[in-house]
Amino acid sequence: MVPGDGPLPYKIAVLCVLFDADGRLLLLHRRKAPNRDLYTPIGGKLETTIGESPTRCAQREIAEEAGIEVGMDRLHLTGIVSEAGYQGETHWLMFLYEVTGAVVVDREEFDEGRLEWHEPGALAGLELPQSDREVIWPLFWKHRGGFFAVHVDCTGPELAWRVEQRWGAGAG
Repeated sequence: MVPGDGPLPYKIAVLCVLFDADGRLLLLHRRKAPNRDLYTPIGGKLETTIGESPTRCAQREIAEEAGIEVGMDRLHLTGIVSEAGYQGETHWLMFLYEVTGAVVVDREEFDEGRLEWHEPGALAGLELPQSDREVIWPLFWKHRGGFFAVHVDCTGPELAWRVEQRWGAGAG
C-alpha cells in the first residue's frame, strides 16, 4: 500500500481448519485471487448485507466448499486475525475456526480450487501466503484449544505483527 492512495476496503471473513481421522489438514489449493496458486484453509467472506454471524459463515463455507454439514457446537473460535493493507488492496478481519473432531470430506474439486489433505508437518514445504506461514499457522499450533487475537501490518516491506490477546493452550 502506498500512503495517500486512499482508504482500503475492510473485508470480514472466516478461515476453517478441518482434520481427518489421521490428523491430516484439509487445505484448498486456490485457483482464484486472493492467494491464487497458494494453499489456504477453506473459508470465505461473511454475507454482511444479511448480518451473517462469523460462526454461521464458517458453517456455510464448510458446507459450500467441503460439502459437509458441521454443527455450530463443533466450531471452536481459535483466533481473530486482523490484517492491515493485505497485498496493498484490502484490510481483513478473519475469524479462525477449528472444527473439533475428525471429518470425512469426499469432495476434491470445485470452482475455487482443489481440496487436499496434508500432514501438519508438510506445511513448511507448501506454497502458503506469507502471513499464514509466518503468523497464522504458528499461532494456531501454539494456541490450539485456546484463543489468540493478532494484528498483522502488511503495509511495509516486512510483516509486522503483535498478539493482542491470548488465553488457554500455549498462552504462556
